[in-house]
Amino acid sequence: MGSENGDKWRKTAVVVIDMQKDFILPGAPMLVRDGEAIVPNVIKTVEVARNRGIPIIWVVREHDPLGRDVELFRRHLYGDGKPKPTSKGGVGAELVDGLVIQEGDYKLVKTRFSAFFNTNLHSYLQGIGVTNLVVIGVQTPNCIRQTVFDAVALDYQHVTVIIDATAAATPDIHIANIIDMKNVGVATPTLEEWCQS
Repeated sequence: MGSENGDKWRKTAVVVIDMQKDFILPGAPMLVRDGEAIVPNVIKTVEVARNRGIPIIWVVREHDPLGRDVELFRRHLYGDGKPKPTSKGGVGAELVDGLVIQEGDYKLVKTRFSAFFNTNLHSYLQGIGVTNLVVIGVQTPNCIRQTVFDAVALDYQHVTVIIDATAAATPDIHIANIIDMKNVGVATPTLEEWCQS
């Protein structure tokens, strides 16, 4: 990696959100219907980011198996005989195949939509000098959107959502939310466009 390339991406981090089995795999309890289709693009984004020397932040949900830290509207999923999605230590909380947290990456656990809500993400990013975020993962109207709007509110200089490395339940929901984010100054390249930038 040349110094010019290193300087270009020095203040950028890639934030990978909720690419976990309970959201992505067919038949999963919290399935995001178009989530599986973006897995190759998420893998590619991470690979390109690593080559550029960009830090990777893996944001995952890990809930108490009894559901005590889950949003009220989801607590019914944690009763006896229920699926207990993304429970800490459970298979469903694991990243999907092809995505691996490597040494030097950062794993952040959240229990709400935004990766910034009740976490140390902002202070961590400030500590490593990050002012620009690239956000990928699932799902666009919830965790992607909330994280992105918080990043905008926190005055991150450049916030990017790679449109074909993020997904929602349907293409219409995905595009509507991408438009909303674009309207607040978020960049929305395709993976190919981002790779060429």
